[in-house]
Amino acid sequence: MRPVRVWDLPTRLFHWALVACIVGSLVSVQLGGNAVGWHFRFGYAILALVLFRVLWGFAGPRYARFSSFPPNPAAAWRYLRGEHSGSPGHNPLGALSVYAMLAALAIQAATGLFATDDIMWDGPLRTLVSNATSASLTRAHRIVRFVVIALVVLHVAAIAWYALVRKEPLVRAMATGDKPLGNDAQPAADGARERLLALALFAASAFAVRMLVAWLP
Repeated sequence: MRPVRVWDLPTRLFHWALVACIVGSLVSVQLGGNAVGWHFRFGYAILALVLFRVLWGFAGPRYARFSSFPPNPAAAWRYLRGEHSGSPGHNPLGALSVYAMLAALAIQAATGLFATDDIMWDGPLRTLVSNATSASLTRAHRIVRFVVIALVVLHVAAIAWYALVRKEPLVRAMATGDKPLGNDAQPAADGARERLLALALFAASAFAVRMLVAWLP
């Protein structure tokens, strides 16, 4: 076993930035009042991060690519029954959790663009839809929030289980980028080229979100 680079720096930065934005979003909406303005900002940041991760899933290094951990419910079920498989980056169950989290966050951020609290705050695209549609999207936004929270709790529980039972420090791996693997494992590319590409993709993602929320009918 030797340390092998599995998580490139852009993927690690995405992960921790997403953690900070989810926490900030949940805290700010609970505070209410003027803090809701920060809830919107965190939502825009989450939307940009999710868009970046989708792009990075096709353009990033080997273990960041979706092709290295395709969604496979049958393989996830076999993994739960004790069959150990998957890439060094994600096992089949972890792969499903990634797709579920990205989908939930995308829906949460998208519905928030059209949501309203009927008092002070409207999403930036609220005027593009009818009152009934906005009310439906607002309800969906509130419901999906609990889905996101549930996925986060499951994610934290899985990390704790791996640390305590299987002695795999996943948090450290996501901090350093390295995991102890066999000598035949291939490291992920994590050089200047990958980091410049990630910077360009994130800048494009942030610009797209900025243009979206600034657009008014």
